[in-house]
Formats: sequence, C-alpha cells, structure tokens
Amino acid sequence: MTVTQEQADWFADAFGKLADNVNQAILGKDHVVRLVVAAMLTSGHVLLEDFPGTGKTVLAKALAKTLDGTNSRIQFTPDLLPSDVTGVTIYDQGKGIFEFHKGPIFASIVLADEINRASPKTQSALLEVMEEGRVTVDGVSHEVGNPFMVIATQNPVEQAGTYTLPEAQLDRFLIKTSLGYPDHDTAVTLLLDSSNRARDSKITPIIASGSVNTMAQLASDVFVDAAVLSYLNEIVTATRTDPSSTLGVSMRGALALARAAKTWALSQGRTYVTPDDIRDLAVPVLAHRIMVDPEADFAGVTAEDIVSRILVEVAPPAYRAA
Repeated sequence: MTVTQEQADWFADAFGKLADNVNQAILGKDHVVRLVVAAMLTSGHVLLEDFPGTGKTVLAKALAKTLDGTNSRIQFTPDLLPSDVTGVTIYDQGKGIFEFHKGPIFASIVLADEINRASPKTQSALLEVMEEGRVTVDGVSHEVGNPFMVIATQNPVEQAGTYTLPEAQLDRFLIKTSLGYPDHDTAVTLLLDSSNRARDSKITPIIASGSVNTMAQLASDVFVDAAVLSYLNEIVTATRTDPSSTLGVSMRGALALARAAKTWALSQGRTYVTPDDIRDLAVPVLAHRIMVDPEADFAGVTAEDIVSRILVEVAPPAYRAA
C-alpha cells in the first residue's frame, strides 16, 4: 500500500514529538535521539557504546518511559545466567505441573546495561529473542510480544572482566551509536540543573504500544526506487571487498539499512527514500557489522572510516524528475 503525503506528515509530527519527549532527559543530542527513535519504529535494536557518564542509561530509560508499555532493566554481570534473562521452568507441587516463570526479557523495551560484562553463554541467550521475538526454554517457545526492543549499553574503555560481543550478535543490532560528551553550552545547562539527579523521571508516556506497531507498518510501505536499492547494495558489497576489512556487511545488514532508510525518510515527511537517507544511516547501521583487518586496525583505521571512505567512492544515483 502506498503511503500518502497526509500519512507522511502525521508520521513526521508524531516522530518529532517522540524525539522531543526523550530530549527532555538528554540535552544537545537530538541526532542520536532521532536515530534511537527511528530504530524503535523500525522494530530494531540499539547498541549504545560510549564512555562512562555520558548518559547511555538515561537515554535508554527515557525511551522506555516514552512508550506506554512494559520495560525492564537487566544489569549484566559475569555471574548472570541465561535463565536470569529468559526465565525458568519450575515444578509446582500444588498443581503437579511445570510452569514457566518469565524473565525480564519479556517487556516492550529491555535495557541490557553493560551487556559485555556477561559471559558469552548468557549473551547468546539474546540471539534468538532479538532475531525472532521469542525464547525457547525446555523445548517450548514463548513469544515476548510486539513491540519488542533491546537497548544495550557497553563501555569501550574498561575491558577488564568483559567479553566482546560476537559478530553474530552485533549483526542483530539495527544501529550502533554513541552520545559523546556535551558541548559547552549544554554542559553548563546540565551543571545549573545539577540538583536533578534523575532527568528521566519527568518523562511521561506519549505513545501506546499499538501505535508503535502502526507507525512501524506505515514505514514499511515507504517507496524505494530500484536505483536507490542498487546504490545501497553497491555500498554493502564494497564493505566486503575493502582491503581494510576481513568481514563485510551481511545481507541482514543490507536489509536493516533498507528498512531504517524508510523510517528515516518518513520521519522527514517524505513518502520515498533518497540516496541521502542511505548516506545518513550508513555509518550507524553498517559500521558495527564490519571486522577491521588487524594490520589496518593497528594503523588506526576504524570501521566508521571504512564506511565513510566507501560513501565517497561509490557514486549515488542521479536525481530524476518525477
């Protein structure tokens, strides 16, 4: 079904209100907030990687409170077990049956705080649920519901006692982004309000779970020209052949970029995707899916550098008159 301009205007207005609501807790980071909101409306997951104290957890909690649904927080530690995340089956002596007790993963928005501190076995408990929206315990599958979103945070500086996320799990995050330190004016504003220790406490829900599904469905109907998709595929293919990478972007990553670009275009009131939408999202959607060659990594080359270079080298399709 084709998206009308009236629907696009409604979506852009609702998107702006969602971003503004989250911005009450996170000042001066509108672009990052819009990326995270776009991920939610694309039915994707987000990985926030940044230095300690930059507001990663506050951003995740603010988005969770914006949605009038359930939310939970899992503090990942080395002794966390998979059953602590997914749930466990317990025998009820009174009823004489086994009953499944849901874990914290059963929520609309799940904050996985410091995800790289858990063991690989516990991290792997998220693989199925992030891809298929269900968990399997003792051979029985349990749906987590819709919408469902995981917002994971990790600290790239302190590596003692951490476990690097495997490529298979990184590939399940729609975007990876960071907040960074605030600019001078924003920092002064935060310091003036230093007595407020919980900026996310003022966030109130402004969107129902059902509306998130409606907006996600609307975004999926945005038009994408074959020339734009060809441009997207050329970028993805270039990540696989780049001499500085040992692993390029998978087809899952290409599909993720196509879906995210539709949401990004609609958030700006357009019913179609442009090459600029692909360029805007290429780094946050693709970079974390690339493995950098060890020699290139030693020379200071990052995955973000690879994607940025490819965007310069691959020519976008020319705009055509309607």
